[in-house]
Amino acid sequence: MAGATHCSLQAKRLLLDPKFEGYKLSLEPLACYQLGLDAAVAEVQLRDDQYTLDHMRAFGMYNYLHLDSWYQDNVYFVDQFGRVMNLSVTLDTALQKPREVFRLPTDLTACDNRLCASMHFSSSTWVTLSDGTGRLYLIKSGKRGSSTSEKWEIVFNEELGSPFIVAHSVSFVKSDAHSLAVLLLRVEKDELDTKGSGFHVTLEWVTIAEGKEGDHRYEIIKRRVLQGKSVPHYAAIEPSGDGLMIVSHKPFTFMQSESDKLEENDDAKTSNEKKDPLYYWQQTEDDVTITVHLPQDITRDDIKIRFSPDNICVTLKDQPPLMEGKLYSSVDHESCTWIIREDKSLEISLIKKNEGCRWTELIIGDTRGEFIMDPSQCSEIAESLMHLTSEVMNPNPDKEKPPCNAQELEECDAFLEDGASLCRFDGDSLKVTHIINLGSNQYLFSVVVNPKEMPCFCLRHDVDALLWQPHSDQPENMWEHIATFNALGYVQASKQDKKFMACAPDYSYAALCECLRRVFIYRQPTPLATVLYNRKEGRQVGQVAKQLVATLEANDPILGFQATSERLFVLTTKTLFLIKVNAGN
Repeated sequence: MAGATHCSLQAKRLLLDPKFEGYKLSLEPLACYQLGLDAAVAEVQLRDDQYTLDHMRAFGMYNYLHLDSWYQDNVYFVDQFGRVMNLSVTLDTALQKPREVFRLPTDLTACDNRLCASMHFSSSTWVTLSDGTGRLYLIKSGKRGSSTSEKWEIVFNEELGSPFIVAHSVSFVKSDAHSLAVLLLRVEKDELDTKGSGFHVTLEWVTIAEGKEGDHRYEIIKRRVLQGKSVPHYAAIEPSGDGLMIVSHKPFTFMQSESDKLEENDDAKTSNEKKDPLYYWQQTEDDVTITVHLPQDITRDDIKIRFSPDNICVTLKDQPPLMEGKLYSSVDHESCTWIIREDKSLEISLIKKNEGCRWTELIIGDTRGEFIMDPSQCSEIAESLMHLTSEVMNPNPDKEKPPCNAQELEECDAFLEDGASLCRFDGDSLKVTHIINLGSNQYLFSVVVNPKEMPCFCLRHDVDALLWQPHSDQPENMWEHIATFNALGYVQASKQDKKFMACAPDYSYAALCECLRRVFIYRQPTPLATVLYNRKEGRQVGQVAKQLVATLEANDPILGFQATSERLFVLTTKTLFLIKVNAGN
């Protein structure tokens, strides 16, 4: 992560509501429609050798229902016969049966170690599809959601190794050629990992481009692999195809080719040669002493040193300045001196203008020197920090106000993972350019608000849930806070059986479902028809946030869950449910 810019997420205060009073349970009925499926969903159970938490997160908790964000209320799933089925909703009271739009050429039941079929909608006319056996399809679909113009046509079909699921894809034009970038997720056996789970996670970033000069065939032009030790919560390619963003508990790194390794070794050798400090410096309460080792042929006449109250410049012969820049603090430049010692070293003495001020660096931003601390200074610092440490675990248990009492924390205040990070990788250098340590900002879910932008991700901030929109083309505002779901971070933590979370692209509500039957909906605060009075605080209440609960008439487990601005789509093994949440515009 060396060289990466460490950033932070800046929440917009205007989008926060410190006076939010909570959700009021509403008993208003929700219109719920159900469609029986001709064939069961192509669910793939975890095998005996897929026993880790990563397998469960990647494949056991897979969302089998796919929302096409390019078209309104358009969902897809794959059934056990390998058919890609589509439901496009315009009117709830006139629902059609899901219709077949494509059939996978391979027999899914013939492959023993297959994963679930997966898909992603790269653009309004392109789809990436995997059958779960290790084969990737690029499909030109035409305008989707309409039986007249929708025709899925395979333009690329290739075996890419061990089975994977499609995590994300984008369609873009670069150098006048149409390209698609696809992110493939695998959990693979790691023979070298003897102390951990025995598996590692790989993300393969594949770029496929159209041939030039009238050749319309598509072929792979680049394959890059990242490896990590945990399944990413979020992984998405930038719309331009130039970068990648990942939210994960453990870091990911690019696996290098042999040529890259040789090049890096050369760079490492070069950096090792430069490792010796250019100068050494010490300090007391009154002065700073700098020592520089001189080359053999340097004489007193070759040395030029310029002192000023805030700067220093040291030049040898006619070479570029050896040391130059702004000093950490002001000096009495008229009292500063320098001499050449017998061991051919240059010793410079700087007299501090502010006596007693401890310098943390010599020249601001210059890391080529090394600070040497006097033993008496070490013991002085250790003594000043002694009150912060103790050899006893709890030296003062009866203290009136202990710094922290874990017994006051509730179960939903604890996080399973507190080391998650958000990283942005550059596609050319394959290095991390930006990193954010998420700390206790627990990842909740992702949602596509604008299909032309990267997916948004929702994080817990204290008790709230904040929605963030990545902007890869805006370095100064790369992650924008666009919406807040009040107290949702706290509420979702209490749902022990939750399986999926989602929110409406217009932020009007958030929803979560359990493994079986129950769906919880949390609306944003809306104005009241009548005025309520809060006696406790002595003020009028102008709006209320409502919680609604829907119970599905099904005993099969929920396999898919998607939200649009008007509806919730819930997929079970044999039924597709539609819950009308908001009235249409």
